[in-house]
This record gives sequence, structure tokens and C-alpha cells, in this order.
Amino acid sequence: MRRIVTLGGALLLLIVLNVAHAQDASSANYQVLAPVITNGGGYATSTNFSVLGVISEFAHGTTTSLSFGSSLGFAAYPSVSTPAVSATAGDALVSLSWTASEGFSGWTVSGYDVGQSTTSGGPYTYSSVGNVTSSSRTGLTNGTAYYFVVNPKDAFGNRIATSTQVSATPVAAESTPSPAPSTSPSGGGGGGTVSSPVSAGATVTISGRAYPSSQVTVLKDGQIEIRTIAGPDAMFTASLTGLQAGAYNIAVYSEDKNGNRSTTFTFPVQVTAVATTNIGGIFLAPTISVDKSEVRRGDNIAIFGQSVPKSDITISIHSSQELFAKTTTDAQGAYLYTLDTTPLDTGDHMTKSKAAIKGEISSFGRAVSFVVGTQNVAAVQIKTVEKGDINGDNKVNLIDFSVAAYWYKRLSPPLAIDLNKDGMVDLIDFSIMAFYWTG
Repeated sequence: MRRIVTLGGALLLLIVLNVAHAQDASSANYQVLAPVITNGGGYATSTNFSVLGVISEFAHGTTTSLSFGSSLGFAAYPSVSTPAVSATAGDALVSLSWTASEGFSGWTVSGYDVGQSTTSGGPYTYSSVGNVTSSSRTGLTNGTAYYFVVNPKDAFGNRIATSTQVSATPVAAESTPSPAPSTSPSGGGGGGTVSSPVSAGATVTISGRAYPSSQVTVLKDGQIEIRTIAGPDAMFTASLTGLQAGAYNIAVYSEDKNGNRSTTFTFPVQVTAVATTNIGGIFLAPTISVDKSEVRRGDNIAIFGQSVPKSDITISIHSSQELFAKTTTDAQGAYLYTLDTTPLDTGDHMTKSKAAIKGEISSFGRAVSFVVGTQNVAAVQIKTVEKGDINGDNKVNLIDFSVAAYWYKRLSPPLAIDLNKDGMVDLIDFSIMAFYWTG
């Protein structure tokens, strides 16, 4: 369809193409062959053409028309965080569990597909498991390595994300040998006892993305177990060894170069004796700060933080409508976005960010607040809580109090809970916790 509109004596030719399902579109002068929209705010490429600019609505749902519908920009298309997946080998089976994917811009996850292969990288054979976060893959061959991915699906059954691949090798259950007789007949030389093999315990290996050269802390059931350093590419790996069979709550956090702590990534895991559980695809959310606690409306406010190097950062600004902005990180994982506050209403606002790289998408990190008002006030950066933060979320609140209460006057409390290091949890420790209380 073509329309000619006169604006101040100038002629403006409008060509409107109403296209769906990658059909060819044509007019008297132009033809568009198989138009494609990339999913999740990705990039479109071509060997013959380049996109020099894209104009889209700044806030999702603000474009209106009596005659035409509009779905513009990455905010209009399905996007979810990629799940972190654990794989634990058993006898002719592998038990999988994963974190629930978080939908963005109003999208929700309707279920998951599990892909399975005996070749790293696939091809995978997929099966739908419903809207659950665990699945046991049975009928496998012991001694053969299997590779798995998990795909969240939207309400229409389309796969809209793919987890990092994890692997496990099923093993036959070990039988415990019967002990030999303890004595010999007729009072002879006396036979010794045969002890059963001592189990070395289970292992949990954790891998994912944090921040370049940052310290990554791993907690087990609220206690710090191990610290490791991420590489320059922000990748990290850590292993917990000697674990008894049972259920554990694993938590991971890191700090960026400015000392800002990430949100804590938690993952429940069930381990079996003498087995290795691989947890892959952990993607810590970006850190975020602002340079002003109050900004005069119409002035700029800087939003910055750190994530994986060369990743895409989506920034959400909560106003009367949720606004979105995009930027990228540099080689050190740092990002900076300068926001013009002219479109924002006067009053309180919140902003948060998420990262995406190579098909993986983190969840949104913690939100920071600022006020759009009549003056500019520099922000005071919040320092990491020094004591009392037992579960590692940079807060001292009822969660930490509950953990400490469990250890009240019990023997051998963890050092992270025994705040004054006197060998017991008592009123002195609760007084220290009250001093650092954040709520």
C-alpha cells in the first residue's frame, strides 16, 4: 500500500507493508523477499545488505493506530533467561534438574523440552517433559557419555532458549562385598576381617559465567565452602568434593571490580554416593549502579555495572510504563549507559539489567532506585555487608536470623554463623547481627 502525504509543501511517500509468516511482500516499485525477524533482540545479518538504523518504540506498547498494528523492537518478542542444568549419573540413568526460566516483557514459560545425544553438540533427540524442573532419563547404556540441553517453550510451544550443554556417564551400581569370616576353624591362625571399601563421597562440579578475574564464592546450605577466581573471559569452575548422599542447596555469588556483589544464584541439588553431579550454565546477573540518587528531570543519569566481556546488556527502567535500553560491555565486562530523563515522570524509579551472550541470557539482577526531581544529588555507593550476611545476599534479615537460630547453643557452629568466633551461637552473635541489620 502506498500513501502520499503533503507536509508543508513537501511530498512524503509512505510504503506500508503488512507482512506475516515470512511471506514475500511487493509493491509497484519494490519487493521484499522472505522477511525474517530475529528472536529475542538479536542481530540480523546479510552478505549483501546492512541495517544502518532501526527506529523502535522506547516503551513497549506505546505505539497506537486506528488502522494498523505494531510490534516493534526486542521488547515485543519472547525472551527468557536460560536455565542452569545439573546432571547426576545413576545406574542406566541420568537425573536432570534445572532452574526455572524467567520470562521478560510479559512472556511466560509453558514447558520444557529435553534434548539428548551421545555426541557433544548434538544432534539431539527432543522430548517434552511438561512445565517441570526435573526429569530422569532412563534406559541408558552404562559407560556411555550422554549430553543434554534444556529448551524453555513459550505459550505456543516454540523453543525460545537453549541451556548450556551438560553431560553425565551412567555407571552400574557397585555391590558391597561380603566380609570374610573373622576366625578360622579349630583355633588355627585366626582369619582377619575384611573391611568394606570406604566411600570417597560425591562430587558437585559447578561452572558458569561471572565477571572477569572476579572472586566467585560457593556456599552449601548457607555456609561458604569454596572460593575460586573467574578467568579473563568471566568463566569459572569449582568443585565440592567428599559430599554425603542427600539434598543440598548450592548458592553462588561474585563481586565486580568495584566491590558490588551480584545477586545470589541458588540451585537445589540431589546427589548420590560416589557420583559426580555437573551443574552447568550458571550465568550471574550483571551488577548495576547509578551516579545520582536524584536527578533533575531532563538531565542525564549514568547507569553502569559489570558483566561478561562483549555481552549485550538490556536495561529496564520502571516508570509509568517499563522502558528498555540496550548497550554492550567492553573487553573488561564494564558497561555504561547515559539515560536522558526527559521521558520519565517525576518521582521514584527503579532500574535493573540482564546480560546475553552466545544464546545464553541471564536473569535480571538486583534493582537500584533513583528519584527524578528538581535537583541533582550524587549517589552514595552501598558497601558490602561486613558481618551477619549468612546466606550471601548482601542483606542481614530474617533469613540470616533463622539460620543462626537453628545453631543457637549447638556444638561446632559454622564460622560464618559464629560471628564473634567463641565456639557457640548465643545472644552476643544476635547482637552483632542486629548491629548490621538491613531488613
